[in-house]
Amino acid sequence: MFESLSDRLGAVVGKLRNRGRLSAADVDEILGEIRTALLEADVNVTVVRNVLARIREKAVGVDVSKALDPAQQVVKIVHAELIGLLGGEALKITYASQPPTVVLMAGLQGSGKTTSAAKLASWFKKQGRQPMLVGADLQRPAAVEQLRVLGSQIGVPVFSAPGDPVETARLGLEEARRLGRNVLVVDTAGRLAIDAEMMDQVRRISETVQPRYTFLVVDAMTGQDAVTVAEAFNATLSIDGVILSKLDGDARGGAALSVKEVIGKPIAFAATGEKLDAFEQFHPDRMAGRILGMGDMLSLIEQAEQVFEKEEAEKTAKKLVSGKFTLDDFLDQLQQLKKMGPVQNVLGMLPGVGAQLKGAEIGDDQVQRTEAIIRSMTPEERENPSIINGSRRTRIAKGSGTQVQDVNRLVKQFGEMQKMMKQFGGRLPPR
Repeated sequence: MFESLSDRLGAVVGKLRNRGRLSAADVDEILGEIRTALLEADVNVTVVRNVLARIREKAVGVDVSKALDPAQQVVKIVHAELIGLLGGEALKITYASQPPTVVLMAGLQGSGKTTSAAKLASWFKKQGRQPMLVGADLQRPAAVEQLRVLGSQIGVPVFSAPGDPVETARLGLEEARRLGRNVLVVDTAGRLAIDAEMMDQVRRISETVQPRYTFLVVDAMTGQDAVTVAEAFNATLSIDGVILSKLDGDARGGAALSVKEVIGKPIAFAATGEKLDAFEQFHPDRMAGRILGMGDMLSLIEQAEQVFEKEEAEKTAKKLVSGKFTLDDFLDQLQQLKKMGPVQNVLGMLPGVGAQLKGAEIGDDQVQRTEAIIRSMTPEERENPSIINGSRRTRIAKGSGTQVQDVNRLVKQFGEMQKMMKQFGGRLPPR
């Protein structure tokens, strides 16, 4: 996500190396390139103008401090601006004193609204809540059935009734109270374009269920066109936040970088993949860090905590630093890593790694090949890869459907990793 913008801004920083005090001419050059980067990312023109004015005010005449070189100064300023553009702070979700907490989902048809409703319900479930879904999208054929299928996959009940969408929403609220469900996510109908009938229907549903939160689902790939949609919905519903769908497919970032500045409402959640668990709260500071290549260690840690058992992680760490980490252990860790999401996304959260991965063959297919190679080895070979000679490598390659050079590469890289971790472990202080 945001690949083109990240590349552009990275190039701006690279040109600032070895410069002393930033002159007005330096700042003009920087602003010109940042302007190009933002416009190419499909950011709203008014937003771009405002951002450049703020950066100019902060950057002109800035002195190089003892701690920061000119590039770091600019990164600090741009980083702060990106955080502001993306919303400043993450939206803190609170709950109604009298359950259920009602969440209303709105958006255009095709924005990913129904899937986002299920993903949001799954997120609430992970927070220890008991959500229920209401299918009030009675306009689109099979919308309710889609919601029922998604609800069954995440173990969340779905309510719907034929007829009037407003009455369906009201009955769904009553059913949630009867069942003791403390969060109610209401999926409403969308249209291919904004129209008065759709707006009136979703307004009446809102008046009926009195939502604590109204979220507008926006397709991140629509760029600054999403701002027009957000303005229209906000005028009718007074939305509380935006859910960006398909953020994993958004190489530019125009929608994410424009919505908050234009309508004053934060991005609340983002869908980062097709799977139902590829959904997370939106943290502006973390996303700004990803864009500038600073990584996102907090999100990486949170994902890891959901996947790795603490005792198992500690056991693995001890093996790593002792040099006793085997290919069987490595295979186990690959299985855990896959649970955290697409490998490229996970590695992209590491500081500085995103740029290094550009064009590299490090993805889910590569992981699958690595798994196949290890599974084609005997237990003895996994325990002690040094015994893998030429004939063994040929056998392993045939068994895994790979090339001998793939086997050679894995054995070599694993051996180097073992040496590095053993050296590192020798320098660890006693505990």
